[in-house]
Amino acid sequence: MDHLQAMRAFARVVETGSFVRAAESLQMPAATLSKAIQALEKHLQVRLLERTTRRVSVTEDGAAYHERVRHLLEELDDLEATLGRARSNPRGRLRVDTGGSVASGILIPALPQFRATYPDIELQLGVTDRTVDLIGENIDCAIRNSATDPALIARRIGALAWTTCASPDYLARHGIPLRPEQIEGDGHVVAGYFSARTGRNQPLHFLDAGRPLLIEPHTAISVNESNAHVATALAGLGLIHTLDFMVRPAIESGALVAVLESWRPAPQEVYIVYPPSRQLSTKLRVFVEWAAELFAPADASAAAASRLNR
Repeated sequence: MDHLQAMRAFARVVETGSFVRAAESLQMPAATLSKAIQALEKHLQVRLLERTTRRVSVTEDGAAYHERVRHLLEELDDLEATLGRARSNPRGRLRVDTGGSVASGILIPALPQFRATYPDIELQLGVTDRTVDLIGENIDCAIRNSATDPALIARRIGALAWTTCASPDYLARHGIPLRPEQIEGDGHVVAGYFSARTGRNQPLHFLDAGRPLLIEPHTAISVNESNAHVATALAGLGLIHTLDFMVRPAIESGALVAVLESWRPAPQEVYIVYPPSRQLSTKLRVFVEWAAELFAPADASAAAASRLNR
């Protein structure tokens, strides 16, 4: 028995839920695949799969074995990806984690270009605002606004500017704030953004002649998702304080109007972080380089905005 081939066959049956689909994806006869899994079960002396005429299900032992085998095969693919032809043609699954605003506003619109360049990389994009455990959850890398975890390697790939804005209708009804303190009163309304983890509204950060200024206004409405946050401003529900790339198209079209531009806070730093065990992975390396190029225009724009605020 080819033990490695049998492990791959078993993993593909679990992932596809079908002997036929697994055999097709591995380009091998279904009978050969079935015999390989039977030999694997005999070797392990446990039943991994329950077979009926209609479906295939994983046993409890099979599920536990698959979890370990999946990690092992991914590590093996990473090792092979650092050698030979794979250096110029990286392949395999790449698990990336990021927040919703970066996913919808920056990464996903640019993915057709990445897919065209690296068609053999299977990208699995996890979108969440929680801080995931990359090592524990077997994730290759994450795009974050901090690099504080000493267990991870971090590379700065850019910075993102902040913008405060509202709809023209809102500003016609409430007036244009000239100082950040005015949005705490003077009849202004802020549509807030609250943390899904703590339930607390995020404060608004500004710079007053280079000194940090923190505003914690009353919010009549709050959301915990970036696209919904922009939607509140478009609906005229209040001022929002958000990353510039999320609202720049609406500002350029006139649907939103930027305010307090000379009070913008320092840009938000952006990093790619990954476990040390992944640093030799070719598919991770090409993704990091691509992401750095992708964030370069926003980084330059944020730097220019910071210079105007000095």
